[in-house]
Amino acid sequence: MNKDKKPRSNDSSRPTRRPKTDGKPSEQRKRAFKKDDRPAKKSFADKPSRGRSEKTDRQERGEHKSFERRPAVRAVGGERPAVRKPSVRKTDKDTVRLNKYIANAGICSRREADKLIEAGSVKVNGQVVTQMGFQVRPGDVVSYGGETLSTEAKRYFLMNKPKGYITTVDDPQERKTVMMLIDGACRERIYPVGRLDRNTTGLLLFTNDGELARKLTHPSTMVYKVYQVELNKAVTRDDMKKMLEGIELEDGMIKVDDVQYAEGFNDKRVVGVALHSGRNRIVRRIFEHLGYEVHKLDRVIFAGLTKKDLPRGRYRELTDKEVGFLKMV
Repeated sequence: MNKDKKPRSNDSSRPTRRPKTDGKPSEQRKRAFKKDDRPAKKSFADKPSRGRSEKTDRQERGEHKSFERRPAVRAVGGERPAVRKPSVRKTDKDTVRLNKYIANAGICSRREADKLIEAGSVKVNGQVVTQMGFQVRPGDVVSYGGETLSTEAKRYFLMNKPKGYITTVDDPQERKTVMMLIDGACRERIYPVGRLDRNTTGLLLFTNDGELARKLTHPSTMVYKVYQVELNKAVTRDDMKKMLEGIELEDGMIKVDDVQYAEGFNDKRVVGVALHSGRNRIVRRIFEHLGYEVHKLDRVIFAGLTKKDLPRGRYRELTDKEVGFLKMV
């Protein structure tokens, strides 16, 4: 017998073991599990499905309410604002703005074209257009001043104008014009940029680029020009100094950028004059104011272009580099 083993306690608070039965449930247990007393099983339709919301179940049973889709954006405190349709045509790769179309036609610059459009002077397909940004489509007929405009490839020609031709497109007196000399140069209709007197020779630019023409002739541009002048008498140093310092003419003060005796001439009656002014007959008026008479006046440089390899009465087309330089003036 093990001495360390403690004897069992006779404590009555310890639960007694359940008595053995013969394997049959007691009468009380039989009554608890009678079929009639058990709760009825729920049908499949009554059971909430896993992962499905109560709203989905109602919709399948036809108990949901119809509803309309709400707008994505609603104005605060009211209905959605109406979408404003654009007042101009849609743009695509084949359209061009009306002001650019007019400028490409050689009428004027884009800024001046906007003023013509605003004034109602431009028509597209017979209808007056005043909308800024209007897009011209292929096949549209644009007219201004009763004439149909057309966009053409930009062309640029430089002429060495001879004496005896006036710088105008048409002459009512049927005198010789520079357009007779440039006739046949291209299919596009080109115009002279600026003016040279009938007896003045030298460089004259022709183009159908209206925007560039306006730029080169505008007083604010101050295009650089050089003239070779032959006078009736020798020019004094004092008169040269006066031209550099400034001379008061009837239309205001004028001064030249430089004046020198012409190189290659042993005659002080021939001088070179450089200036930026674009006033009418300005070189002749300067020397006439000082008491000289101009016998010959030849423009040898215009906006960086020279007469090199260009005989009198001939013309040539400008290179892309020269055109790019003019647009940067």
